Amino acid sequence: MRTTLAGVRARGRRWIVGAAVAAIGSAGLVALPAPAQSAPAVPSISQVKAEGSYLVDALGRKVLLHGVNNVDKQAPYVEPGDGFTLTDADAALLAGHGFNTVRLGVSFDGLMPTRGVVDTAYLDRIGTVIDTLAAHGIYTLLDHHQDGLSKIWGGNGFPEWSLKSRPPVWEPNPGFPLYYLMPSMNRGWDEVWDNSNGVLDYLGQALAALAARTNGRAGVLGIELMNEPWPGSAFHTCFPNGCPGFDAKYQAAMQKLTDAVRARNTGIPVFWEPNVTWNETMPTNLGKNPPITSPDIVFAPHDYCIPSQLAIYLGLPEELRGVCPVQQDKTWGNIDAFARRTGIPTLVTEFGDGDATVLRNTLVRADERFIGWQYWHYASSFGPGGPKPDPFLGDIGRDLVRTYPRATAGTPGRLVFDSATGDFAYRYTPRALAAPTEIYVSDRHYPNGYEIRVDGGKVTSPPGARVVTVEGTGSAPVTVYINRPGSAGAKVPTGPVSGG
Repeated sequence: MRTTLAGVRARGRRWIVGAAVAAIGSAGLVALPAPAQSAPAVPSISQVKAEGSYLVDALGRKVLLHGVNNVDKQAPYVEPGDGFTLTDADAALLAGHGFNTVRLGVSFDGLMPTRGVVDTAYLDRIGTVIDTLAAHGIYTLLDHHQDGLSKIWGGNGFPEWSLKSRPPVWEPNPGFPLYYLMPSMNRGWDEVWDNSNGVLDYLGQALAALAARTNGRAGVLGIELMNEPWPGSAFHTCFPNGCPGFDAKYQAAMQKLTDAVRARNTGIPVFWEPNVTWNETMPTNLGKNPPITSPDIVFAPHDYCIPSQLAIYLGLPEELRGVCPVQQDKTWGNIDAFARRTGIPTLVTEFGDGDATVLRNTLVRADERFIGWQYWHYASSFGPGGPKPDPFLGDIGRDLVRTYPRATAGTPGRLVFDSATGDFAYRYTPRALAAPTEIYVSDRHYPNGYEIRVDGGKVTSPPGARVVTVEGTGSAPVTVYINRPGSAGAKVPTGPVSGG
């Protein structure tokens, strides 16, 4: 499910798809009419950990992540310079727009093309991309990515040697996404969850090798154990209210893989995604029986509007998009319920839609909850044939490129950003740490500079800084306002952060 930003070479279908001012003191206001816009300073990157319901850097600051996916589904996978995989120029472009994370697709088929044998050259290419992104202050989430289980069914992910199930010659294959209903594919998924032929053991070995190779790289955000896992023959039990029986079995599989990864890299965060009926608004039962007790586990849901995707992929009426707010409210209600039950952090690792309103629904709901995200999808703008136009200069980019607090020295409060006007407001409770709060100021929204006001704190960055740094002047909440000159600005809602 996902659509792409401009200029992406097809890699297979997915599930239904100015600056500146110094305001010193507890309150200040300065506007520059046409300032030179400086590039954002490259942040020193440190290993991020899960701490309570937040992701936290080595300095104790609460980290908010905004980024993109880069998932190559065709062998040989992750080839810098091929026009798809990210390059140094791509990293500079992304960092310049304020993005600080990339979800990089990693294939089991690529990690272990032969039973029991890990492709070390593939690991080297992955490491090159991680280091390239880290040099620009961008964290990499390593996403074990599958769609349609295996190329046995026209999908990608699991190597053919790892599964015994095959479609009989008489079984029709309707293609994405309906091939998930094929009996033979469901038997293949049952092999995964039953660990038939040792398939989960081999996957654990492959992911453990990935974890070992990336051990010590601060730019690694973590490993996501599996993209959009399908329940197999148990899928019908997931409707209409979720499937606790399957989810208990699925959680055991996630724990098995987590243990394999942690045996080779004890400190790496591990990301668990709910089974993919989540995308049809089915709640997850992860963490119910048993509770999630392993440290540094992060929840990795997606947010798509199925009616909109049906209109995009199957040609159904565009009017279906009218129910998207209802579906997305249900999805975010499920996120809230999970957060209350488990208390672990959430990162929305996929979202994006051809409908700008659907996209905006995700971004606003994420801001309300201080939850980060990774947009689907971005492929290299640099490669054979020369650079392509910057895809973030279009309408979608105007929503994705945002003013936001990428690191908070304290406890986050309410956050508001209006992508139409550039009005931004953020309240947090300060804490004395070795580094200040950092707010990336959008390079898309302030053509004539911006104004900034801080209540309860002071700006410590120089005029013209793309990243504003703020320190509290006491223990009272700090509120930061950024807007275009002459704008009335945004108001911070009262009350605590929404959701979980």
